[in-house]
Amino acid sequence: MANYLPILIYLIAVVGFAAVSLILPHLVAPKKRTRVKGAPYESGMDPVGDARKPFDVKFYLIAILFLVFDVELLFVYPWAVSLLAPDGIPLAFRTAVLAVLLVLMATLALAYVVAYRKGVFDWRRK
Repeated sequence: MANYLPILIYLIAVVGFAAVSLILPHLVAPKKRTRVKGAPYESGMDPVGDARKPFDVKFYLIAILFLVFDVELLFVYPWAVSLLAPDGIPLAFRTAVLAVLLVLMATLALAYVVAYRKGVFDWRRK
């Protein structure tokens, strides 16, 4: 039990700090409500217009395309790192892994071409 005493002291200190950090502002902070305090904060600028205004669909399409091409890095980066590592991909499997990654890259290139032809990247077209 003596071995766990420092961990117990640390746990008590952490929980105590969190509790004080959450309770102290409620006790010390001024409670006067003003119009400025009740206004929404938008990067230091006065809010303009309605917050419920819908976005253009192109914003969502760009976001989805970003996710597709960002997730692609989850597959390519480990392959590139393990290719240079001495205990990475065994020599017998390197061509198969390269073929799979080339199929992935070709699929992504096709997705990029389809998105381009659909006009996702053309912001001026209505």
